[in-house]
Amino acid sequence: LFTSILIIAQYSNVTFSFSTHLKTFHKSMHPKEFRKSVRSGKFRSPTNGICSDYLQCNLVVLREKDAFDFLKFCDLNSKACPLIEVLDVGSSVPKFCSSCADLKTDIPKYRIFQNGILTEEVTDVKAVWPDDAVAFLIGCSFSCDAALMNAGIELRSIQQKKNVPMYNTNLECTPVGSFAGNVVVSMKPIKALDVAKEVQITSKFPKAHGGPICVGCPTCIGITDISKPDYGDPVDIYPDEVPVFHACGVTPQNI
Repeated sequence: LFTSILIIAQYSNVTFSFSTHLKTFHKSMHPKEFRKSVRSGKFRSPTNGICSDYLQCNLVVLREKDAFDFLKFCDLNSKACPLIEVLDVGSSVPKFCSSCADLKTDIPKYRIFQNGILTEEVTDVKAVWPDDAVAFLIGCSFSCDAALMNAGIELRSIQQKKNVPMYNTNLECTPVGSFAGNVVVSMKPIKALDVAKEVQITSKFPKAHGGPICVGCPTCIGITDISKPDYGDPVDIYPDEVPVFHACGVTPQNI
Protein backbone atom coordinates (compact mmCIF):
# COMPACT_ATOMS: atom_id res chain seq x y z
CA LEU A 1 0.00 0.00 0.00
CA PHE A 2 1.43 3.36 -1.02
CA THR A 3 0.56 6.07 1.49
CA SER A 4 1.38 8.84 -0.94
CA ILE A 5 1.50 9.35 -4.68
CA LEU A 6 2.88 12.28 -6.62
CA ILE A 7 2.33 12.77 -10.34
CA ILE A 8 4.45 15.44 -12.02
CA ALA A 9 4.66 16.61 -15.61
CA GLN A 10 8.07 15.55 -16.92
CA TYR A 11 7.98 17.27 -20.33
CA SER A 12 6.99 20.10 -18.54
CA ASN A 13 3.72 21.43 -19.32
CA VAL A 14 0.14 21.63 -20.39
CA THR A 15 -0.58 24.63 -22.59
CA PHE A 16 -3.74 26.68 -22.24
CA SER A 17 -5.54 29.28 -24.29
CA PHE A 18 -5.15 31.77 -21.49
CA SER A 19 -3.26 34.61 -23.09
CA THR A 20 -1.40 37.15 -21.07
CA HIS A 21 13.16 22.07 -31.42
CA LEU A 22 10.79 21.55 -31.87
CA LYS A 23 8.52 21.49 -34.90
CA THR A 24 7.67 24.82 -36.44
CA PHE A 25 3.94 24.29 -36.84
CA HIS A 26 3.51 23.78 -33.10
CA LYS A 27 4.80 27.27 -32.36
CA SER A 28 1.72 28.98 -33.78
CA MET A 29 -0.77 26.18 -33.12
CA HIS A 30 -3.75 26.94 -30.87
CA PRO A 31 -3.40 25.20 -27.49
CA LYS A 32 -6.55 23.12 -28.06
CA GLU A 33 -5.06 21.64 -31.24
CA PHE A 34 -1.68 21.18 -29.62
CA ARG A 35 -3.19 19.23 -26.72
CA LYS A 36 -4.89 16.98 -29.28
CA SER A 37 -1.49 16.24 -30.83
CA VAL A 38 -0.17 15.30 -27.39
CA ARG A 39 -3.21 13.18 -26.58
CA SER A 40 -2.82 11.25 -29.83
CA GLY A 41 0.88 10.57 -29.18
CA LYS A 42 2.18 12.76 -32.00
CA PHE A 43 4.16 15.06 -29.67
CA ARG A 44 6.45 13.74 -26.92
CA SER A 45 9.02 16.53 -26.45
CA PRO A 46 9.64 19.45 -24.08
CA THR A 47 7.25 22.34 -24.69
CA ASN A 48 9.57 25.36 -24.71
CA GLY A 49 8.80 27.52 -27.74
CA ILE A 50 5.37 25.95 -28.16
CA CYS A 51 2.09 27.88 -28.63
CA SER A 52 3.59 31.36 -28.45
CA ASP A 53 1.67 33.97 -26.43
CA TYR A 54 -0.19 31.40 -24.32
CA LEU A 55 0.19 30.31 -20.72
CA GLN A 56 2.03 27.08 -19.96
CA CYS A 57 1.69 25.28 -16.65
CA ASN A 58 3.50 22.62 -14.70
CA LEU A 59 1.31 19.92 -13.17
CA VAL A 60 1.51 18.44 -9.67
CA VAL A 61 -1.02 15.83 -8.50
CA LEU A 62 -1.24 14.69 -4.87
CA ARG A 63 -3.54 12.67 -2.64
CA GLU A 64 -6.13 14.80 -0.86
CA LYS A 65 -4.50 14.29 2.54
CA ASP A 66 -1.35 16.05 1.30
CA ALA A 67 -3.05 18.76 -0.74
CA PHE A 68 -3.61 21.43 1.91
CA ASP A 69 0.01 21.42 3.04
CA PHE A 70 1.13 21.72 -0.57
CA LEU A 71 -1.30 24.60 -1.09
CA LYS A 72 0.32 26.38 1.85
CA PHE A 73 3.75 25.49 0.50
CA CYS A 74 2.91 27.17 -2.83
CA ASP A 75 1.64 30.25 -1.02
CA LEU A 76 4.88 30.58 0.95
CA ASN A 77 7.12 29.73 -2.01
CA SER A 78 5.31 31.52 -4.80
CA LYS A 79 8.47 32.35 -6.75
CA ALA A 80 9.09 28.65 -7.38
CA CYS A 81 5.46 27.49 -7.29
CA PRO A 82 3.14 30.27 -8.54
CA LEU A 83 -0.36 28.81 -8.39
CA ILE A 84 -2.56 29.13 -11.47
CA GLU A 85 -5.40 26.76 -10.55
CA VAL A 86 -6.28 24.03 -8.04
CA LEU A 87 -8.77 21.46 -9.30
CA ASP A 88 -11.61 19.81 -7.39
CA VAL A 89 -10.86 16.51 -5.66
CA GLY A 90 -10.74 13.70 -8.23
CA SER A 91 -11.06 16.00 -11.23
CA SER A 92 -8.59 16.12 -14.13
CA VAL A 93 -10.44 18.84 -16.06
CA PRO A 94 -9.59 22.47 -15.24
CA LYS A 95 -12.47 24.90 -14.81
CA PHE A 96 -10.71 28.19 -15.45
CA CYS A 97 -7.72 27.60 -17.73
CA SER A 98 -9.50 25.33 -20.20
CA SER A 99 -12.65 23.23 -19.96
CA CYS A 100 -11.54 20.98 -22.84
CA ALA A 101 -8.23 19.84 -21.33
CA ASP A 102 -7.74 16.49 -19.60
CA LEU A 103 -4.70 16.47 -17.32
CA LYS A 104 -4.57 12.66 -17.43
CA THR A 105 -3.65 12.61 -21.13
CA ASP A 106 -2.65 16.07 -22.38
CA ILE A 107 0.97 16.26 -21.21
CA PRO A 108 3.81 14.67 -23.23
CA LYS A 109 5.31 12.76 -20.30
CA TYR A 110 4.62 12.27 -16.59
CA ARG A 111 6.80 11.18 -13.69
CA ILE A 112 5.21 9.03 -10.96
CA PHE A 113 6.56 9.16 -7.40
CA GLN A 114 5.27 6.72 -4.76
CA ASN A 115 6.22 7.28 -1.13
CA GLY A 116 8.77 9.81 -2.37
CA ILE A 117 10.44 7.43 -4.85
CA LEU A 118 10.37 7.90 -8.63
CA THR A 119 8.81 4.68 -9.91
CA GLU A 120 8.06 5.27 -13.59
CA GLU A 121 7.65 7.69 -16.46
CA VAL A 122 4.52 7.37 -18.59
CA THR A 123 2.66 9.17 -21.36
CA ASP A 124 -0.73 9.16 -19.64
CA VAL A 125 -1.84 8.66 -16.05
CA LYS A 126 -5.37 7.33 -16.46
CA ALA A 127 -4.43 4.08 -14.73
CA VAL A 128 -2.82 5.71 -11.68
CA TRP A 129 -4.92 8.84 -11.11
CA PRO A 130 -6.21 8.47 -7.52
CA ASP A 131 -9.91 8.90 -6.75
CA ASP A 132 -8.91 11.51 -4.17
CA ALA A 133 -6.38 13.26 -6.42
CA VAL A 134 -5.93 17.02 -6.17
CA ALA A 135 -4.25 18.59 -9.20
CA PHE A 136 -2.26 21.82 -8.99
CA LEU A 137 -1.38 23.89 -12.04
CA ILE A 138 1.76 25.94 -11.46
CA GLY A 139 3.10 28.67 -13.72
CA CYS A 140 6.04 28.00 -16.04
CA SER A 141 8.74 30.30 -17.40
CA PHE A 142 8.09 29.00 -20.93
CA SER A 143 5.14 31.42 -20.88
CA CYS A 144 7.69 34.25 -21.26
CA ASP A 145 9.39 32.81 -24.32
CA ALA A 146 7.42 34.73 -26.94
CA ALA A 147 7.82 38.07 -25.14
CA LEU A 148 11.58 37.56 -24.88
CA MET A 149 12.00 36.52 -28.51
CA ASN A 150 9.81 39.40 -29.69
CA ALA A 151 12.22 41.71 -27.86
CA GLY A 152 15.17 40.24 -29.77
CA ILE A 153 16.47 38.03 -26.95
CA GLU A 154 17.76 34.69 -28.20
CA LEU A 155 16.72 31.55 -26.31
CA ARG A 156 19.45 28.98 -26.67
CA SER A 157 17.39 25.94 -25.73
CA ILE A 158 14.93 26.68 -28.54
CA GLN A 159 17.75 27.37 -31.01
CA GLN A 160 19.43 24.08 -30.14
CA LYS A 161 16.14 22.14 -29.93
CA LYS A 162 16.74 21.12 -26.33
CA ASN A 163 14.98 21.27 -23.02
CA VAL A 164 16.16 24.07 -20.72
CA PRO A 165 18.96 23.24 -18.26
CA MET A 166 17.77 23.09 -14.64
CA TYR A 167 19.76 22.84 -11.41
CA ASN A 168 19.32 22.06 -7.74
CA THR A 169 20.42 24.99 -5.57
CA ASN A 170 21.34 25.79 -1.98
CA LEU A 171 18.34 28.13 -1.67
CA GLU A 172 15.97 26.68 0.92
CA CYS A 173 12.23 26.68 0.42
CA THR A 174 10.01 27.66 3.34
CA PRO A 175 8.93 24.23 4.63
CA VAL A 176 5.34 23.18 5.30
CA GLY A 177 4.69 19.81 6.91
CA SER A 178 6.50 17.12 4.94
CA PHE A 179 7.23 19.50 2.05
CA ALA A 180 10.78 20.76 2.51
CA GLY A 181 13.81 21.13 0.28
CA ASN A 182 15.66 23.52 -1.97
CA VAL A 183 14.62 25.59 -4.95
CA VAL A 184 15.31 24.29 -8.46
CA VAL A 185 16.26 26.92 -11.05
CA SER A 186 16.22 27.04 -14.83
CA MET A 187 19.00 28.82 -16.73
CA LYS A 188 19.03 30.99 -19.82
CA PRO A 189 22.27 32.26 -21.38
CA ILE A 190 21.57 35.96 -22.02
CA LYS A 191 23.83 38.49 -23.71
CA ALA A 192 25.29 40.79 -21.07
CA LEU A 193 23.83 43.82 -22.83
CA ASP A 194 20.35 42.22 -22.78
CA VAL A 195 20.18 41.26 -19.10
CA ALA A 196 18.37 44.44 -18.04
CA LYS A 197 15.80 43.87 -20.78
CA GLU A 198 15.36 40.23 -19.75
CA VAL A 199 14.73 41.26 -16.15
CA GLN A 200 12.21 43.91 -17.18
CA ILE A 201 10.26 41.49 -19.36
CA THR A 202 10.19 38.47 -17.07
CA SER A 203 9.27 40.60 -14.06
CA LYS A 204 5.96 41.30 -15.79
CA PHE A 205 5.11 37.59 -15.54
CA PRO A 206 4.84 36.88 -11.78
CA LYS A 207 2.69 33.80 -12.48
CA ALA A 208 5.53 32.44 -14.63
CA HIS A 209 8.19 32.77 -11.87
CA GLY A 210 8.80 36.47 -12.56
CA GLY A 211 12.27 37.99 -12.70
CA PRO A 212 15.50 36.04 -12.08
CA ILE A 213 16.76 35.09 -8.64
CA CYS A 214 20.43 35.09 -9.67
CA VAL A 215 22.45 36.56 -12.53
CA GLY A 216 25.96 35.53 -13.51
CA CYS A 217 27.19 33.70 -10.41
CA PRO A 218 26.11 30.05 -10.29
CA THR A 219 28.34 29.23 -7.30
CA CYS A 220 26.39 31.77 -5.22
CA ILE A 221 23.39 29.43 -5.38
CA GLY A 222 25.32 26.19 -5.02
CA ILE A 223 25.85 25.24 -8.67
CA THR A 224 29.39 23.93 -9.03
CA ASP A 225 29.36 22.86 -12.69
CA ILE A 226 27.01 24.73 -14.99
CA SER A 227 27.78 22.31 -17.82
CA LYS A 228 26.06 19.48 -15.91
CA PRO A 229 22.41 20.34 -15.18
CA ASP A 230 20.45 18.14 -12.76
CA TYR A 231 17.47 18.17 -15.11
CA GLY A 232 16.97 19.02 -18.78
CA ASP A 233 19.83 19.49 -21.22
CA PRO A 234 23.10 21.46 -21.22
CA VAL A 235 23.25 24.38 -23.66
CA ASP A 236 26.08 26.51 -24.99
CA ILE A 237 27.00 29.76 -23.24
CA TYR A 238 28.84 32.20 -25.50
CA PRO A 239 31.59 34.61 -24.36
CA ASP A 240 29.30 37.66 -24.51
CA GLU A 241 26.63 35.97 -22.38
CA VAL A 242 25.95 35.42 -18.68
CA PRO A 243 23.79 32.70 -17.10
CA VAL A 244 20.46 34.00 -15.82
CA PHE A 245 18.64 31.81 -13.28
CA HIS A 246 14.89 31.74 -12.64
CA ALA A 247 13.00 29.78 -10.01
CA CYS A 248 11.56 26.69 -11.67
CA GLY A 249 8.40 24.60 -11.48
CA VAL A 250 10.56 21.47 -11.19
CA THR A 251 11.03 22.44 -7.52
CA PRO A 252 8.24 20.04 -6.36
CA GLN A 253 10.42 17.13 -7.55
CA ASN A 254 13.07 18.26 -5.06
CA ILE A 255 10.97 18.57 -1.91
